[in-house]
Amino acid sequence: MLLHIVARGRIGRSPEAELVDRYLQRIAWPTRLTELPDTGGRPPPLAGATKQVLLDETGHILGSKAFAERLGRWRDEGVREARFLIGAADGFGDAERAEADLLLSFGRLTWPHLLARAMLAEQLYRATSILANHPYHREG
Repeated sequence: MLLHIVARGRIGRSPEAELVDRYLQRIAWPTRLTELPDTGGRPPPLAGATKQVLLDETGHILGSKAFAERLGRWRDEGVREARFLIGAADGFGDAERAEADLLLSFGRLTWPHLLARAMLAEQLYRATSILANHPYHREG
């Protein structure tokens, strides 16, 4: 299953970009990162068997194991792509939220856009490590 991060804004060369790259390179599953401008631009069209996850402050707060179980279940059900969308500063509208398969929150605090991207990359690595019975989850 492809793990695809679609994020508004350009991360450029920054410490956060290094963190994102570090974690995405460690993931054994296929990954993709698509950057969109802050305004305008559209995500790539959805293919069949795609789950959309919006990072949203109103979303569910999942533990790492529950997140891994969700990804594992989707993989086992034949989902081809799990697409994680990180919005611009104003987040997502009600229509976008209604279309999502999952609203995911990193807590009720507001996180900088670039840091949220790094946190998502780390959690994707952690989730795939949990599913592979790799000790990373217990080391961290």
